[in-house]
Amino acid sequence: MNTVAKPATRSTDQPVDRPADSRAAKEQLRVVIVGHVDHGKSTLVGRLFHDTGMLPDGKYEAIEEMCRRRGMPFEWAFLMDSLKAERDQGVTIDTSQIWFRQGEREYVLIDAPGHREFIRNMVTGASNADAALLLIDADQGVRGQSRHHGYLLQLLGVHQVAVVVNKMDLIGYDEARFREIEREYRAYLEGIDIVPTCVIPISARDGDNIAAPSNKLGWHSGPTVLEALAGFVPPAENDDAPLRLPLQDVYKFDDRRIFAGRIESGRFSVGDELLFSPSNRTAHVASIEAWGTTAPITRASAGASVGFTLDEQIFVERGEVASLVEDAPIETDVFHVRLFWLSDRTLAPGDTLTLKIGPATVRATIEQIERVIDVDALTERSADHIKRDEIADIIVRTAQLVAIDSHQDLPRTGRVVFTDRHETLGGGVVSMEHYPDQREIVTVRATNVTAEAHRVTTPQRIERNSHNPGVLWFTGLSGSGKSTLAMALEQQLFDQGYQVYVLDGDNVRGGLNANLGFSPEDRAENIRRVGEVAALLAGAGIIVITAFISPYRADRERARAAAGDGFHEIYIEADLETCEARDPKGLYKRARSGEIAEFTGISAPYEAPAKPDLVIDTAAHDIDACIEQLAAYVGEKFQRNGG
Repeated sequence: MNTVAKPATRSTDQPVDRPADSRAAKEQLRVVIVGHVDHGKSTLVGRLFHDTGMLPDGKYEAIEEMCRRRGMPFEWAFLMDSLKAERDQGVTIDTSQIWFRQGEREYVLIDAPGHREFIRNMVTGASNADAALLLIDADQGVRGQSRHHGYLLQLLGVHQVAVVVNKMDLIGYDEARFREIEREYRAYLEGIDIVPTCVIPISARDGDNIAAPSNKLGWHSGPTVLEALAGFVPPAENDDAPLRLPLQDVYKFDDRRIFAGRIESGRFSVGDELLFSPSNRTAHVASIEAWGTTAPITRASAGASVGFTLDEQIFVERGEVASLVEDAPIETDVFHVRLFWLSDRTLAPGDTLTLKIGPATVRATIEQIERVIDVDALTERSADHIKRDEIADIIVRTAQLVAIDSHQDLPRTGRVVFTDRHETLGGGVVSMEHYPDQREIVTVRATNVTAEAHRVTTPQRIERNSHNPGVLWFTGLSGSGKSTLAMALEQQLFDQGYQVYVLDGDNVRGGLNANLGFSPEDRAENIRRVGEVAALLAGAGIIVITAFISPYRADRERARAAAGDGFHEIYIEADLETCEARDPKGLYKRARSGEIAEFTGISAPYEAPAKPDLVIDTAAHDIDACIEQLAAYVGEKFQRNGG
């Protein structure tokens, strides 16, 4: 036999300056093999190597002798299950990888464990795969784990799936039983938007339909396993995607600072300006460093592990993501995650864990469980906690801004892992649906700016007006009564001699913010501008009342930071049913009909205040009672002295 199989310890790094016509690099395909425990994954791989003449010299004989010494039949799985613990227990406990070549294509075959105790490793194995072979035992049929594995593949973005129905020998190669399994599992996969490339009946132990068609399965007109592998489409070149280079470390070497990391997507060259997120610092690439090379390196592309230096000394650290300035990742502190929970402990809103995004770690709080997904029935339900092996959609809030991508845009940088004390608890993929990219809001572009000091002081303004200035920030759903209360309170305070002014949502959008729409980014910018204007007016000694939905908590916190101690968050509370029944402008009706997209409470989120300074419940009290409560609050907090 020819010794062509490559060792499983081979590095995954690619040349820093990869030739454009490198056929081997373009034709490599990573295929994960998944299925329930004992459905025959490792046996399939062993038989595939044997039947294609790819076993290293002496490997078959070594396994044969080992089985003889143990007094057991020949076991193909031992070709993959190389750990003694696995042989003794008869179960794969870690992902094994082996390089396999057929024709001009190279495969990385990833044998992922199917036992529920080791499903963490299955997720790890599938996370970087381009395609999958999903095994089902013909004798046992479609199991719960079969559906879980299919859903996980969909969750991780693996959509090229060939279903392999193994152990056909145990059911006498019965076509009717095979067709029953095929119909059931095809229907399930299509329900989660996976169309299998093929469904293949095999006997891995006996070699039926592995590398060549089997007479015992003459009724099957589809491909063999080997032909199914050849039919998988290689991944699109990752070089043309946006540059994402998470920093693994920063080294001091020969009086130089060398930044090191693996390029997950895209490419860069010497002289390019890089942006580091989330710190938003920039610098140009001075050099690209590579180990074991003598010729200068001028460019590097996806898959390469590189070091590089910058043309100026800037402070960036491990976990930051380097990108080109014109195509940066998202910066946010709140996002959706479709989560697969792996821990025996339950997960509930308010729980705080460590979130890993590539090499970066940050503290993150579970803000909301949106839904739990029944993987078997493909239905959704509400829940106040998540149990082991459940899949759920959650909202996560991080302690600071993080650099991230939506999984649908860039899968490799759109995945997260939850840990606690170095234990992996769960993982998932990121969606930014309805949430803004906060980069533009926090980026300061103005330079050479020096603020002028006012000659009129705040105490002088307070003495003139006989009250403290500040911002009463009304927030709540559309229809909760914000504008009605704001205008009524303004009139009452004005009649009492207060310097007061209302900034209302619709009024501001007719002028100052007329150029903004209702995308998540425009909503955030709308509130940023209003927050700054409110702070300026408060600085002039005025009590400013704002009436804006202001759905994002981060935006309201920025408004608080702008106004300082004079900021008062007032939650105008009314449930969605009450607001929709009022619907003073007919907006809910239009949103329900689809005429208005991105409508808060219907198709866009509203983040209620966590600790408002005052809650006004307009569903429980009439306008007069609410105004009385607001006026009492102003009298207490703004300390009007006389007049």
